[in-house]
Amino acid sequence: MGLLDDVMGGLGKDAGGGIADLLKGQGGVAGLAEKFGQNGLGDVVGSWIGSGSNAGISPEQISQVLGSGPVADFARKLGVSPEQASETLAGLLPEAVDRLTPGGSADGADGLLDQLPGGLGDMIGGFLKR
Repeated sequence: MGLLDDVMGGLGKDAGGGIADLLKGQGGVAGLAEKFGQNGLGDVVGSWIGSGSNAGISPEQISQVLGSGPVADFARKLGVSPEQASETLAGLLPEAVDRLTPGGSADGADGLLDQLPGGLGDMIGGFLKR
């Protein structure tokens, strides 16, 4: 069992809420995509938004793009170290963005954060159980 599995064992809903908060703090999916583009990773986030397969991302790239403040906030919400939080985000963020952009566009994605029954936390908790 990997570190991500260990971290996510009981944190699905908290992680989902943390990702929702993180996305809102980044200006939504479109703001996050812009930030990734500014850091040379536009093709990576584009794969998450698009209809093809999701490109992977490393915990180091997550920290580079988001910065230490948002990663530390996410870590506090989950009760883990910033390193574990970066690894968790690297594992979950591609799937979360993909699910928020089913039409292959960031338009309207942010509205889904609040419209989902139980929010993004339930959605992420659900796909972690697969």
